[in-house]
Amino acid sequence: MRTKFYNRLFFQPLAVFFADARAIGITLLVATAASLFIANGTQYATAFTQFWQSPYQLAFLATYHLPQTPIAFINDFLMAVFFLLAGMEIKREFVRGELSTKQQATLPIVGAIGGMLVPAILFALFNKGTNYMSGWAISSATDIAFTLGIASLLGNKVPVSVKIFITALAIIDDLGAIVIITLFYGGDIHALYLLGVIIACVLLWLLQKKYKTVTVLHWAIGLAIWYCMHRAGIHATVAGVIFAFLIPTNELTKWELRLHKPVYFFIVPLFALANTAIFIPEHFGVAVSTTLSLGIIAGLIIGKPLGISAACYALIKTGKAALPSGSNWKNFISINFLAGIGFTMSLFIATLAFSDPAMQELAKVAILIASAIAAMLGSLLASLNKP
Repeated sequence: MRTKFYNRLFFQPLAVFFADARAIGITLLVATAASLFIANGTQYATAFTQFWQSPYQLAFLATYHLPQTPIAFINDFLMAVFFLLAGMEIKREFVRGELSTKQQATLPIVGAIGGMLVPAILFALFNKGTNYMSGWAISSATDIAFTLGIASLLGNKVPVSVKIFITALAIIDDLGAIVIITLFYGGDIHALYLLGVIIACVLLWLLQKKYKTVTVLHWAIGLAIWYCMHRAGIHATVAGVIFAFLIPTNELTKWELRLHKPVYFFIVPLFALANTAIFIPEHFGVAVSTTLSLGIIAGLIIGKPLGISAACYALIKTGKAALPSGSNWKNFISINFLAGIGFTMSLFIATLAFSDPAMQELAKVAILIASAIAAMLGSLLASLNKP
């Protein structure tokens, strides 16, 4: 009886926590705070930051050109699983969810496009002609986990219809980020491995015609797609999205449920630990006043809500869409500020945009500042502007 009592005492609160949408944002926040604290406020700072960059002493990794450091393994392989889950969510929404009809999809699609273009333009205005221009896409991204976590924390201060809109927009934003990564942040293309990707995709497509469940063979081909893409010069994480789009539709819900906790409570916090293990410079004001930092901060805090709201306003004025039911322009614009929480996706793009660690750290500090401000502004404005 005592064992059962202790099991309930320990595991039931955990089950409640993991089932709460807010838990994802809390877990990410804790992981980020821990990483920044260890990297800046403890005697283990150097060891901690160096750990993520230290090569594994395994010869076969170099032989087969596999990720050779903890951060490379996380960013190149584990994040492919994150993109697999994102791909499943995107596919489900387009097949039978909030994006399954033209009427439902139009407003968030147009909003997402505006929310990607305006931040990129603002970044370019700050950085045209500099070595930072390769980071133009950093402020175009939205962190779906943090955004939806904070929207959940706001409760009935945000209409359900607006939460549905921001969810759909964040999903489309993820798709846009995936397209950007594929087109602009790959390396030199190796034709032989690209052919391998195409052959593996055709095999997977034929397999899903024959089987209505995901088999071991599906996963084996999925790994082959990842490896060929990794060697082809296209960022390997995109393999996760391709795999998601080529598995049976009826399997989506099952695998989303299976992957949800490992992705959001292990992979994404681990990504945050590794990628926010950065040293905050003593001359903090100087660091954040670079054009790189200003472009990212302006893009996320101003560009995101401005781009989304302006694009949606223009569409609604044409009569082809309407505000989400039960909402008004004040709470609609307020929630759009939450889309400026770039975090995971922005950090990920920053690691692809710059090979120089110093530039990466500047970008990451700016992303953290901008995301925090966007979260606070969105929450405050939504609280003041009840429907």
